[in-house]
Amino acid sequence: MTRGPMKLQKLYSYVRRALNDYNMIEEGDKIAIGISGGKDSLTLLYALAGIRDFYPVKFDICAITVDLGWENADFSAIKDLCKELNVEYHIEKTEIAKIVFDERKESNPCSLCAKMRKGTINDFLNEKGVNKIAYAHHKDDVVETMLLSLMYEGHFHTFAPVTHLDRAGITIIRPLIYTHEADIISFSKKYKLPVMKSPCPVDGHTKREYAHNILKEMMKENPRVKNRMFSAIANSDIPGWKNGEGAHY
Repeated sequence: MTRGPMKLQKLYSYVRRALNDYNMIEEGDKIAIGISGGKDSLTLLYALAGIRDFYPVKFDICAITVDLGWENADFSAIKDLCKELNVEYHIEKTEIAKIVFDERKESNPCSLCAKMRKGTINDFLNEKGVNKIAYAHHKDDVVETMLLSLMYEGHFHTFAPVTHLDRAGITIIRPLIYTHEADIISFSKKYKLPVMKSPCPVDGHTKREYAHNILKEMMKENPRVKNRMFSAIANSDIPGWKNGEGAHY
C-alpha cells in the first residue's frame, strides 16, 4: 500500500505516544535536539518545536549541529528554520572529518567519528546546562540495529527509547521510535524541510545500509515484518523497553 504524505497531526501523535509511553520528558527539562541536517533530525525538530507549545509538561528545547569541518557545509537554511520555529540553534565547529579521514585514515571511520561527535555534544550539554539530548532514531532504525546485533554480535539487542548516561549525567531520548521512515520522507517533502545531502564519503556504504536493504527486501514479501520485529523488541527483556524507565550506562 502506498502511503500518502504524513500530516503534522499524525507526526505529533507518533511522538506524543513515545514521550508518554517511556516518560521521556519531565517538568523543566532542557532538551537539545541533535541536528545532522538529514530528514530525520529536521522532522524531530519540527515535531518537538510544535509539541512544546501544548504538551502538559513544560520543557525548553535548543538545537545543536556538530560541524564536522567539511568544505562548503552551509547550515544557513537550518538556521532559518530554527528561527521560524523559535528554537535556539548552536553550531559546534570541529575538525573531525580532517582527523578521521585525512590524518588517521580510519578503516572504520564511523566508530571514531561517532565517538568524537558524542564528546563534542556532551561538552556542549554540560556547558549549557542541558540535561537531555533528543536523537532522531525512528522505527526502522530500531529494527535495523537489532538485525545488525544479530548478524555481527550474535545476540538480540538494540538501543533503548531512553538511555541514562550516568557518568555523563545526560539522558538520551528518542521520540521518533514509533515513526516509520517512509512517513518521515513524505513529511520532509510535504513541509519542504531544508535537508542537506551528507558529504561523508562512506555515506550509503555502511553496515547499517546493508541492514536497511535487508529489511527492505524482507518487507517486499511480508509488509508486516517490520512491525512484528518491533513488537518483539518492545516485549523483550532488552533494557529500557518494558518498564519505561530507560536503560542505564
